[in-house]
Amino acid sequence: MKRIVRTIVAAHLCANGGNTSKSFTARMNAPRRKRIAMNTSRITVAFALGLSAPVAAGAQTSLFPQTASLCSTTVSLPSPAGRGAGGAAFGRGGPPAQSAAVEVPRLVKVKDDVYVIQNVNNTVAEIGQFGGNVTIYLTDDGVILFDSKNERTHDDIVAKVKSLTNKPIKYVVLTHNHGDHAGGAAQMQALGATLVISQEDREQLARANQPGLPQVTYHGQGQLFLGGKEVQLREYCGHTRGDTVAYLPAAGVLVAGDLVTTPDTIPQIVNYGDGGNWTDMTRTLDELAKINFDVLVGGHGPLLTRQEFLKHRDKVVAIRDRVRTLSREGKTQDEITAALMKEFNYGNGPAAGQIGLMIQELK
Repeated sequence: MKRIVRTIVAAHLCANGGNTSKSFTARMNAPRRKRIAMNTSRITVAFALGLSAPVAAGAQTSLFPQTASLCSTTVSLPSPAGRGAGGAAFGRGGPPAQSAAVEVPRLVKVKDDVYVIQNVNNTVAEIGQFGGNVTIYLTDDGVILFDSKNERTHDDIVAKVKSLTNKPIKYVVLTHNHGDHAGGAAQMQALGATLVISQEDREQLARANQPGLPQVTYHGQGQLFLGGKEVQLREYCGHTRGDTVAYLPAAGVLVAGDLVTTPDTIPQIVNYGDGGNWTDMTRTLDELAKINFDVLVGGHGPLLTRQEFLKHRDKVVAIRDRVRTLSREGKTQDEITAALMKEFNYGNGPAAGQIGLMIQELK
């Protein structure tokens, strides 16, 4: 069965412009590749390692054993109100803002074939209106997007892509399930794009009855090839229980989703309701530091150099350690919040809802 599923996955990627020179399907004869590729249009395919069984779209059954959680810590806590609280519907930023933001997101060049659609002012208010960052990866056979913002920004994303290339959007890799990153996925799917997400976060989308469930899932790690370019996917626990980080080795770019958010106006938080926690998030940041990248694209905020990311990682770890120390000293939540504000400028806005939950996790 595993061999069959792997064959289906590879054939699906080849049928959509995959790099057959880097896939075992290059050893198949053409009629066999065609027969298998045709079958993939009728099923939900699993992706790369930790494969799920092919099942009808939206189904939650599997012929394979339940995959092990990547989270080392389980925090059974009520979700705080506001940004990133616990629902897949909105995630960071909450419901769409009632008043339109003044400036629409801008297109920022990262490398010759990599661009980011980025909000202008780096405020939480913009997230409700425009969602999070979207990364565009251009290839000769089509475009790979990383995240889809929300449904309100679909036309702007498509227009910006068309300003760069006349190639179609082939894949949309979702870093996680929250609406400011996955809210526009259904519209991308309607354009013919294949959606990719971790198995865990697809299940969270399904539980929330989100439209446009991804056709492709993976667990642990996976690869995507298109137009001679490679994308390496790795799943981590941190902001949610199934965050996807994408590495573009040829470009030296790392797309980290909400595992990394800057500046202080968009504070780093976890989503306890979706399985995230500070213990695993900080461990994940240590793992990201081992990857050889030049530029990191966070879920929100500006591009980061490697040194800027390491500085951010150190600050997040210091916040975690300070909460643990003060909690064990018996300090109150108000005292801990005051200390965090003084030392790290952390604890107001969306971060205010994190502190009580962090105390319970880290005590």
